[in-house]
Amino acid sequence: MAQSDDPEDHLAPAAHRVRAGTLLLANTDLLEPTFRRSVIYIVEHNDGGTLGVVLNRPSETPVYNVLPQWTKLASKPKTMFVGGPVKRDAALCLATLRVGMDAATVPGLRPVQGRIAMVDLDVDPDSIAPVVEGLRIYAGYSGWTIGQLDGEIERDDWIVLSALPTDVQVEPRVDLWSRVLRRQPLPLSMLATHPIDVSRN
Repeated sequence: MAQSDDPEDHLAPAAHRVRAGTLLLANTDLLEPTFRRSVIYIVEHNDGGTLGVVLNRPSETPVYNVLPQWTKLASKPKTMFVGGPVKRDAALCLATLRVGMDAATVPGLRPVQGRIAMVDLDVDPDSIAPVVEGLRIYAGYSGWTIGQLDGEIERDDWIVLSALPTDVQVEPRVDLWSRVLRRQPLPLSMLATHPIDVSRN
């Protein structure tokens, strides 16, 4: 695979506070099935609360079955992803823009952070096709009311880290949870080798 020319694809500074464009990594002790070993991309974080989508939960449902007009632009595998437990009947879409493109100038795109933008699924896919590298569509999302996420972070349920644009379009056969941890400095990178079930260790 050709290396991207965008330095943002390779260098993710450490993040210590939640904001749009950061990742929440489920800590090793968070064993609740919905979020176990999940990697959540934060789309919004403001006075109203926090909204994100789980990046590493592909479903068996083809995009074609739900939103056929978006199939061509969807990244492989062209399936819906489960963004979280809230509003599973609603779809949310994130696109990775081509290097040098500005989401703010394209109708139907809303900038999130860097090269990641939210897509209005009511627009004509052909109108944004020239500016996006790929997109992914999530059924449902993960949400927290104001202060709720802070409490979970204090409890060590989540590790707050910076995202790379490539995280959002990662292929499902890649263990994104371990990959994100491996690129962190020690001792955090050691968690990447943590067994899924400690009792088997």
